[in-house]
Amino acid sequence: MIAIAIGIWTVAGALALAVHRREGAPGLRRSGAFAAGQGRALALRLPLAMLAAAFLAEALPIENIASVIGPQSGLAGIALAAAIGGAMPGGPMTSFPIALIVYEGGAGAPQIVALIAGWSIFALHRVLAYEAPMMGWSFVALRMAACAILPILAGLFAQAALALLALLPGAS
Repeated sequence: MIAIAIGIWTVAGALALAVHRREGAPGLRRSGAFAAGQGRALALRLPLAMLAAAFLAEALPIENIASVIGPQSGLAGIALAAAIGGAMPGGPMTSFPIALIVYEGGAGAPQIVALIAGWSIFALHRVLAYEAPMMGWSFVALRMAACAILPILAGLFAQAALALLALLPGAS
């Protein structure tokens, strides 16, 4: 986690240097103001989203959901998780906390990968609100058919990666 933070700060620093060279201090001030605004929005949304996900975890039978998309559920669990992800409404501020709670409730990692991939690719709420009205139902059908297998493949690749990691020396 620290390595990721260092990488992000390194990229941010390099970009700040590029902005400073091109636009000087005014460019840095505009960038800083934008970042502060985004930070304020996240600082308000993220705790509320986590709280809502925690309430949802108490309201939903997470252990029942996890039992059908647990690590032992295999391909059927991966496919079901992909379908659940596609039907899951909301943006990342609600979907990722829900995925985390389901994962901590006993769902398998490949199934959660498929759930997040299904949410990313299919997101029924976005299809109904944006894609179909703008692009038309024939395009939606074409895209859905072309992408149908992707969340399942993501889950299967995650399952294969876990199996390979288990073969490494020192893996537990």
